Amino acid sequence: MSKSINILDEDYLQWVQDLCNRYRQSQIKAAVKVNKEMIRFYYELGRDMSEKKAEVRWGSKFFASLSRDLMTQNPGATCFSPTNLLYMRNFYRLYSNFLEITQQPAEQIEGEVIITQQLAEQIRNLIFSVPWGHHMYLIDKCSDNPTEALFYARETVKHGWSRSVLMNMYGTDLFERQGKGDTNFIKTLPSQESDLAQEITRDPYCFGFTQLCEPYNERVLKDALITNIEKFLLELGTGFAYMGREYRLEVGQTEQFMDMLFYNVRLRCYVVVEVKTTKFEPSHIGQLGSYMVAADHLLRNPGDNKTIGLLICKSKDRIEAQYALESSSQPISISEYELEKFYPEKLEGTIPSIEEIERKLNAKNEDGIEKI
Repeated sequence: MSKSINILDEDYLQWVQDLCNRYRQSQIKAAVKVNKEMIRFYYELGRDMSEKKAEVRWGSKFFASLSRDLMTQNPGATCFSPTNLLYMRNFYRLYSNFLEITQQPAEQIEGEVIITQQLAEQIRNLIFSVPWGHHMYLIDKCSDNPTEALFYARETVKHGWSRSVLMNMYGTDLFERQGKGDTNFIKTLPSQESDLAQEITRDPYCFGFTQLCEPYNERVLKDALITNIEKFLLELGTGFAYMGREYRLEVGQTEQFMDMLFYNVRLRCYVVVEVKTTKFEPSHIGQLGSYMVAADHLLRNPGDNKTIGLLICKSKDRIEAQYALESSSQPISISEYELEKFYPEKLEGTIPSIEEIERKLNAKNEDGIEKI
């Protein structure tokens, strides 16, 4: 009887490790591919139901009938419940204006975006990369606003959001806040950089995760932000790396301390963040600008872009802020923050599963009154 032996050769052990890593990567790729194919199938089934006008053609019991027939032909399949079929139809209706353009010879304008065949294909690849549970949530929340749904789908893929994070970001109205900071980026940055820099701004910033209530001072707020640094980074947006708080710079014979210093890997630049618990004042621009100039001289490396400043205040007069920005040669954004919107402590399970919805529906008697 042959006995197994332990091979201790380093090349062999490294090869085994590489094989394990490659196997795990192939599993991930296979799972992603399967997910994309299933989402594609759901979309196409939704399209079939819409194009056939199935409910009109086959009556109000259509979804129950199709569910029964599909599950009879596909034992063990759990995706063909009446509720899920309805989601599939609504999934098609939500995104069809973006995706079905490829069937038409001419360009079409959706809002201010010209949708070409190439863009539609890019959107298709994006949509089919989002997990179905995320889509169900977006279908419920954005049924009358496909542009908003597409925004959250794009952010989900870009950042790898879980459904809990998606719910958080939707709950803070990210669609309405992103890119809305008052800035002078067009004047102070090259065009390509200014567009990307504008994209990372938000107005207002949502600091509800700090769970602070009045009264509080600036130090208490900054302590809370750093204590919740993971959520703070999520609120700041893509590509931020935390470098330090009260970051010390020696400027001549004096010391300067920046509130918070970050580096943004997408913009390839340092970002100085100043948080004020008071109304915006033009003097804040001068203070922040001096920190940014110092960072450019003392921290900026070859290949880094110009340092950007984010000034986050309790409130602001927009006209006053715009005038102050015009007076500065440094790229600065001015935004407000709010504490009112709190992040739920526990998000898992807050969306009912399809099976739970089905049980609730089946719990109703013939008169449509839910049983207790």
